[in-house]
Amino acid sequence: MAEGFVSRLKTSLTKTRQRFLSQLEDIVVFHKKISPEFYDELEEILIASDVGFKTTSLLLDKLKEKVKEEKTDETNEVKGYLREIIEEILSLPSPNIISTDKPLALLVVGVNGVGKTTSIAKLTEYYRSKGKSCLLVAGDTFRAAAIDQLSVWSKRLGVDLIHHQEGADPGAVAFDGITAANARQIDVVMLDTAGRLHTKVNLMSELKKVHRVITQNLGERELVNLLVLDATTGQNALSQARTFHEAIGIDGIILTKLDGTAKGGIVLAIAVEFGLPILWLGVGESSEDLRLFDPGEFVKALFD
Repeated sequence: MAEGFVSRLKTSLTKTRQRFLSQLEDIVVFHKKISPEFYDELEEILIASDVGFKTTSLLLDKLKEKVKEEKTDETNEVKGYLREIIEEILSLPSPNIISTDKPLALLVVGVNGVGKTTSIAKLTEYYRSKGKSCLLVAGDTFRAAAIDQLSVWSKRLGVDLIHHQEGADPGAVAFDGITAANARQIDVVMLDTAGRLHTKVNLMSELKKVHRVITQNLGERELVNLLVLDATTGQNALSQARTFHEAIGIDGIILTKLDGTAKGGIVLAIAVEFGLPILWLGVGESSEDLRLFDPGEFVKALFD
């Protein structure tokens, strides 16, 4: 990551750092030695940081193992251990969506208002900067505004857009989009989808159909299912991830709006609960503010 982005990431994690790190430092000062009481207070801090119960238990188990291994009882060592553990948890294998020469189809899904269309525009800008040809597909046929929004972006970015009229069958749009991408030998085709409440069974069934249409017409193309999550929703993002993952199988996460939340612990919870890598991180509105996720840089920004 460029230094400018690291700086923005640090700023974006300010609220999370204040909630987590300042409290951690307080209990380190209060408890000079590691004790059951220290672990109890650390558990409370982690849960309050939207890490969640499962992730908190894992972190504490790994921390206790590390403390035993290092034969220490000094609480001032804990911060360094946690830093190592968190980076290890976040270092998940991820699909090759960057350096591959294989043509890609990126299916972008998520609930309303998380920033799917904007993320697609930013991804297009990224791939274009790498010399890749791109095609956009307006699969959100529920809202005319969604088609219009993607149309504006396609003109601004100088890429073609495949779309139908409002109310059209999203599966038909997906078919036309993937067929056009293959015929034109496009490097990266990005398929927008309607924002849908993860609790709506009929809409999730429709998404499965769209996914099936794309899968059946990929040709030599590799499909990557990307879920966009809003960091400000905290633990609610986990229920969204679970539903979408069960429906189509998510390959990676685009996490947006990290700059507006104290709930940055959700990054860890997603990794632990589902084994899903964060692929892209959004810390602002400009195209430069959606960047490839780097666990080392994230941990550095959180702890430094």
